[in-house]
Amino acid sequence: MNRYRLTLAAIIVYSASPQSLPGPVFVAGDIRLSPHAHNAAMRGAYYATGRYELHQATMADLIRSAWGLPDNNRVVSGPAWLDDDRFDVLAKAPESTPREEAQLMLRALLQARVGLSVHEEKRPMAAYVLTVDTRTRPLLKVAGEADGRSPAGCQNQPSTTDISVSPMRFSSCSGITMKEFARLLPELAGDYFGHIPVVDLSNLGGSWDFTLRWNTRAQMQGSPSDGIPLFDAVRRQLGLQLETRDLPLPVVVVDRVNEHPSAATPEVLRSLPDAPAEFEVAVIKPSSPDAAPPGKVLPSGQIDFRGNTLKDLVRYAWDAGGIGEDNLVQGPKWMSTTKFDVMAKVTAEKSSDTPPPDDSALRVMMRNLLIAKFKMAFHYEDRPVEVYSLVASKPRLAKADPSRRTGCKFAALPSQSQSALTRTFVCQNITLARFSEKLTDIATEYMDHPVVDSTGLKGAWDFRLSFSPRRPKPLDSTQESEVASAPDGGLTLFEALNKELGLMLETRKMPMPVLVIDQLERTPEN
Repeated sequence: MNRYRLTLAAIIVYSASPQSLPGPVFVAGDIRLSPHAHNAAMRGAYYATGRYELHQATMADLIRSAWGLPDNNRVVSGPAWLDDDRFDVLAKAPESTPREEAQLMLRALLQARVGLSVHEEKRPMAAYVLTVDTRTRPLLKVAGEADGRSPAGCQNQPSTTDISVSPMRFSSCSGITMKEFARLLPELAGDYFGHIPVVDLSNLGGSWDFTLRWNTRAQMQGSPSDGIPLFDAVRRQLGLQLETRDLPLPVVVVDRVNEHPSAATPEVLRSLPDAPAEFEVAVIKPSSPDAAPPGKVLPSGQIDFRGNTLKDLVRYAWDAGGIGEDNLVQGPKWMSTTKFDVMAKVTAEKSSDTPPPDDSALRVMMRNLLIAKFKMAFHYEDRPVEVYSLVASKPRLAKADPSRRTGCKFAALPSQSQSALTRTFVCQNITLARFSEKLTDIATEYMDHPVVDSTGLKGAWDFRLSFSPRRPKPLDSTQESEVASAPDGGLTLFEALNKELGLMLETRKMPMPVLVIDQLERTPEN
């Protein structure tokens, strides 16, 4: 079901003795549909003040958070929309509630408002196992032999500056157990593992010091002769090996969950604070010539944008997206040339324990700031915009099982793979309209226009798509980046869509909603 059809919000205050909810519960809590966002991903945290905020979270994200699971793949079964619909959670626990207890409260909130019912078990799942290489011995130092003063963990170090060798990733690990190293490996080298976990079966106790140098899969594609793949680096430099196996791992099985959260009452709605709509302190002024865009949003929620055109600021405030957005906002020409600095704070004084406003709230505050300072008037209308139109030439797609969960997930390559197709996505039970939206996420470097589904193919599909990262444009070239297959067997996204799926991306002009600026002052009001 398209998540934009959801309309219900669920905001609750628990009764003093909820018989159906064993264990701790929030003082107040809220589950609601997330506003539409480009490149949506869960964000938020539990704060020491007792405030629990999660934004743009799928139901699988919420279940993972409530059970403290390492990734969403440990949430199994459940309805098709579990990885697709997105929700916001705002809840209040008593101050100084331990994080573990707040997780139990989130479980109770999900049980009460979406009827979540689950059970826990172990199931065979694909995993990389870390073992000692039987052809050699561990090439590790007992922790403390090196200097004894380095902090425990793995720290990324700058890559080599020697241009005669391939640029490498370099991680220095000290005082680390093999169990912790296995946990960290997907964070250090995510392009090798995707969503597949690493499990330590080395039987090496104690803590260790070592360094690890390797090349990313994309680097290996460009320089396979002198590069070192991660799996080779682990074997040669550490005397360990990584191989894939099916292991029984703990999972949470979803037995039942409702797509529509239960309704709210006016009393409950008043129990939680509304998001602020305006900055308490804000300054907009012309940029100095040496101002460096694009600026940043600090963790506290403070805005510090320097050297941005007004068109850049409008695109941020109205969430006009990152793909082909230049055509989605239209106004006077000076909007694209005159630059401004924006410095704004939600509050003049801010405690480090107070959660920052969500990104969607910051955009609303920036929108209201620009309207007030530049006396802006605007409207939306459909205008012809250049897009990528997804069309079917000779489609090679499998009809999906409607009971399977919707989504496209990055798939890790086998440990010894030398394929140049280093980006593989497995998509299941997905419509081509939804896939068109996801293309801007899974292949961002290829997408300089919005993508629109024009295939006319109805229903949902299962398929696998493998392609190569986009190579940089040659410095001496006046042409667009590569369009032809590479001699190493690589495929561009456009080629892979055609060869593997029988689909094509064609550049066309189509009517799209455009933000049109009707009135605008050139100098911001002080």
